[in-house]
This record gives sequence, structure tokens and C-alpha cells, in this order.
Amino acid sequence: MSWMLLLDAGNSNIKHSLAGEKGLKSVLCLPTDIRETSDSLGLKIFHYLQLERVSPGEVSGWVVSSVVPLLDEVIAGACRRFCGCPCFFVPGDIDLPIKNKYHRPAEVGSDRLVTAFAARRLFSAQGIIVIDFGTATTFDCIADNDYLGGLICPGINSSIKALSSQTAKLPQFSLEYTGHDLEIGCSTAQSLSQGTLFGFADMVQGLIKRLKLKLPGQSLVVGTGGVAEKLMPLCQSMDEVRPTLLLQGLNILCLENKLIEPDRTIL
Repeated sequence: MSWMLLLDAGNSNIKHSLAGEKGLKSVLCLPTDIRETSDSLGLKIFHYLQLERVSPGEVSGWVVSSVVPLLDEVIAGACRRFCGCPCFFVPGDIDLPIKNKYHRPAEVGSDRLVTAFAARRLFSAQGIIVIDFGTATTFDCIADNDYLGGLICPGINSSIKALSSQTAKLPQFSLEYTGHDLEIGCSTAQSLSQGTLFGFADMVQGLIKRLKLKLPGQSLVVGTGGVAEKLMPLCQSMDEVRPTLLLQGLNILCLENKLIEPDRTIL
């Protein structure tokens, strides 16, 4: 059986999964490290293939969305050495069938375009807002088959790191919560947790409300990445959460470009 290896190379993490005729296998997440070499990355991918009981010779290609240019040649080199197959970068080597309406189209990261494309293929709503809770929090707007652009805000984990690095006396804290209602913090850790969670939730709610005024029809809101699942109960405006939306988009591209045989049951 032939497999495609899908990689989402982001600023904080590299997520990867195998895609076959029955969809995605398990998703693994590696920390992004610009000191990575083709050998070190290739060995990590090799161990993942072993975990999935897939030999390198069964991988017919790598399909990559990368927003870390310094790692692009590292990824391509790992692909050549460890799997001996083509490495396709999106959108450079594989076109995304969505119309990019950005004033300067090249400025849009491939991650934003791939998640927009995935949402367009997976949902029928005329207007869609994709919120990606990554290193930054991005809001991407789609109307029909047009990628309109969006918003870029601080990421929740990036904000926590910035706060802790600039304040000597603030403690470490968890983003766990016990209910869906705001609580007045009775400790510094609880105050930080409640303020961060509900602050981001209200930012998301407010921006969704404003963006929906710019889009046609009853727009659908899809969350992905990082803390999307944690924020879902606090954000009634989010309709769907798809943690692996970008990898799903790469999988759909593989199917549409006949890089793997389509299985109608997975979409």
C-alpha cells in the first residue's frame, strides 16, 4: 500500500501524519527547531513510520505546508535521504484551488491558505471564518471560493510566555478551568488563568461578531490548532472545532491531485 506523508511546519511545532486511501493515521507533533538537520528530522520521521508499521519505501511522497523557510531544504533533504521520494510544497508545487484576494497574495502564509481551502471543501456555508489558535491567533475569512484575508492577533501561549518572561513574581499557571462561568480569582494563578481564558474567549467572540457583518449569509465559524478545544465551551460563536484542519486540507489536496486513490468515505 502507498502512503503520503503530510507535514505542517509551523513556527512552534511540526505536525505530521500519514495519509492513505482511508484517511489520516495518527498525528504526531514535534517542536520546531531551526537547528534541525535533514538527518535529525529524517530519523524522527523514520521512528514515526516504525510506530505506524510503514516502511520508508511505502511512502510515495511528502506534502508540506511550511511557514518556516529555514527548514524547507531540511525537510526536502530528509525526504530524499530517508524515503527517496518527491517532496511537494504547497502552494509552490501543488496549486490551491481557492482564489487569493489578498492585495499582495505572496504575503499570506501557506498555513492560512490550506486551512481556508480545507474549510471550503468540508463545509457548505457561503461565508466561513477559520480561527487558528497557533503561535499567533489568526482569523481567515472565506466567501464562496474567495480567500478574502483576515486578522492576526497574539497567540494565547505566546502571550503567556511574554507575560512570564517580563514579570519576575508571577507564578506558572494552568489553562484548565472548572466551569463555563468567569470566577473572580482568589489567587494569582487563578487570576491569571481566568483572565487569560476568558479574555481570549471574549476577544474571539467580539471579533467573530464584527467579521460576520462583512461576510455573506449565516457564516460558519471553525476553530483549529492549539487551544481551540479548550476555548470551544467558552465561545458560543464557534460552530466547529477541527484540530487537524490543515492536515485534512493536505489530505484533500492529495486526493484531488490523485497522489493517493480517493476513498469517498473519509470526507
